[in-house]
Amino acid sequence: MKNISRRNFLLDSSKLAATIGLMNVPVAESFASKKRVSANDKVQIACIGIRGVNWANLMSHNKLAEAECIAFCDVDDNVMKQKTGDFEKLTGKKVQAYTDYRKLLENKDIDAVLIGTPDHWHAIQMIEACSAGKDVYVEKPISCTIEESLAMVKATQRYGRVVQVGQQQRSNPQWQAVMDYVKSGKLGKIRNIKCWIANGNRGELPPMPEEAVPSGVNYDMWLGPAPMRPFHKHRFHGSFRFFWDYAGGLMTDWGVHLLDIAFGAMNVKTPKSVVASGGKFAYPNDMMETPDTMMTIYEFDNFLVSWEHTFGTYKGLFDKHHGVAFYGENGYLVADRSGWQIFPEVDDKSTDLTKKYKVEVLPFQKITADDRDLHAANFIQCIKTRQKPICDIEIGAGIAINSHLGNIAYRLGRKVYWDAATNSFPKDAEAQALTKRTYRKPWALPSV
Repeated sequence: MKNISRRNFLLDSSKLAATIGLMNVPVAESFASKKRVSANDKVQIACIGIRGVNWANLMSHNKLAEAECIAFCDVDDNVMKQKTGDFEKLTGKKVQAYTDYRKLLENKDIDAVLIGTPDHWHAIQMIEACSAGKDVYVEKPISCTIEESLAMVKATQRYGRVVQVGQQQRSNPQWQAVMDYVKSGKLGKIRNIKCWIANGNRGELPPMPEEAVPSGVNYDMWLGPAPMRPFHKHRFHGSFRFFWDYAGGLMTDWGVHLLDIAFGAMNVKTPKSVVASGGKFAYPNDMMETPDTMMTIYEFDNFLVSWEHTFGTYKGLFDKHHGVAFYGENGYLVADRSGWQIFPEVDDKSTDLTKKYKVEVLPFQKITADDRDLHAANFIQCIKTRQKPICDIEIGAGIAINSHLGNIAYRLGRKVYWDAATNSFPKDAEAQALTKRTYRKPWALPSV
């Protein structure tokens, strides 16, 4: 490992902690690998899956003096050639190239991995990385099933690893401010929270015949634990998330980001019940399996949280593409990735001459920080300090489970009741069957 100034690292770490409030995060009790990354060492990272969001994750890590990428893994040679070339042009450095993540995990020089593969791979690769003594940055949603989410929490605990989940909004001070404002009680009693996205930038996936696997693609490895299917480009890069074999649609894609803010602000984990409805209303004849229109309601003792998504439209509630809205007695708070603002209720004693509000009027709170950069910096800091990252595996698993509950309710077409104490659907075998999936041999969910 290459050394950097210990003084500079500690200064940078202090600034980061002050920015996103990490100084009081408890230190992890243990970690599996005997190899420790000291404060004046570089963290050597590797990417498993190197296109799309994981390339963006790498670019954020690449800005950090404390981190160095030394390896890529991808099952698409075309992507590998392009990205290794791009990285060499950008940094002047060559990386080791792997086509099998298991070989990459055998490399003892690698301290941590960034996992940005399709969702159906996350659990297996994350658990095996922890077992191999690597710290992990795993993209959201962390899993395809509830069973996988629970296994990933157990693996993190058993192997004592630092695991950051790619819900980068958690690292942004403004999103933290949103949750703090709600928790302050200034909005009064909150009875309704709405989360939404209008996904107009995604069009239909027209039906098409089976295609030949593109040259350079190891399709069998890309499928991995998923069922063998004929190759279609719609099931491949990018749009894979709209097929149940690999993901859970917008419910688990955007839902985990926005529901995370709603649940985090209300300081709750599991609803009393979940009900969902929707279907293929925008593109009824395309190849997409997950619903293009969906509404989900999470019932708690004193309030409701709703999720809704629509394809084919660009504007949702409050003329926003996406967002979270908290409706309180004194006003409501609306937030998206551009910022947040308060819409106060008028005081009952207010007059036209002396208008008063039930809560302080604030100017629009603009989001300016790069939350992906902050998230990467937090991950590297926590590898060195062995602190829990700001979006640890418990947070990622909790909101993934709730997103899966929404999909289970939708697929069953009825209300479901999850028991967090037993991690099961009591007396509901039909729902319980949807908490796991069958893996294509020889793949299996690693036992923990």
